[in-house]
Amino acid sequence: MPTGIDHVVIAVADPDAAAAELTERVGLAFTGGGRHRGRGTFNRLAFLGDAYLELIGVEDAEAAQGWAVGRAAVRSLEGGGGFVTYALADDAIRGTVARLQANGSSIGPAIHGSRQGSGEERVEWWTATPPELGPERPPFLIKHAAWGAEWGTAAMYERRAFVHPLGSPTKLIGLKLGVRDPVALATSCVAEAGMAFAWFGATHVATIGRHVVRLAAAGIGSEQPTVWIAASVDRPRSTTALGLRFVVRP
Repeated sequence: MPTGIDHVVIAVADPDAAAAELTERVGLAFTGGGRHRGRGTFNRLAFLGDAYLELIGVEDAEAAQGWAVGRAAVRSLEGGGGFVTYALADDAIRGTVARLQANGSSIGPAIHGSRQGSGEERVEWWTATPPELGPERPPFLIKHAAWGAEWGTAAMYERRAFVHPLGSPTKLIGLKLGVRDPVALATSCVAEAGMAFAWFGATHVATIGRHVVRLAAAGIGSEQPTVWIAASVDRPRSTTALGLRFVVRP
């Protein structure tokens, strides 16, 4: 079963420029990334403890149509870019997919993927996605190959202790998404990804391991997707960039 949010996907026209913007405005360092060869996309990554932000760009729109994340990124960039989707970490992805499919989920099988990371190291994973992804659709599942400079044991320890430009290590806390119909999306997330939601007033809340996902009706103080990050700061900071709100809090 999912153990937390693995990463948040943000579509941008220029991942390098977008990374520089978030470094300047939020204080996050982007230290990973590479190209999804044959899939038409490339990225920059900012590691937030065990999770990360992915700034994804499209260099071949036709090739990007061949996979769900690529298609969603293309659609997002046609509208100016911004939040695309998020992934849930699941080390038992094949078993989870089998259970979900047995209960009627349309999620696809766990499929192997890879990219060339920094230093030309091959970074590998397995993903299971619904037929389509997007800001108002359920997330997908991912399992990383736990080796190498990005996902090996030593790399994970270094990532958790890494001091970002804002002055401390960071951790992802969660997401808040303003959507047209939170009830319908929560119901779909339960059926397609096995998430469990509780209803608090006008907000549906799912706790996935160490992270929280909140779904609220768009227009009720939630026009922009919000990423919550924990860091050693004196007081909460809120910055809007790339069509999202980034809140850093103690």
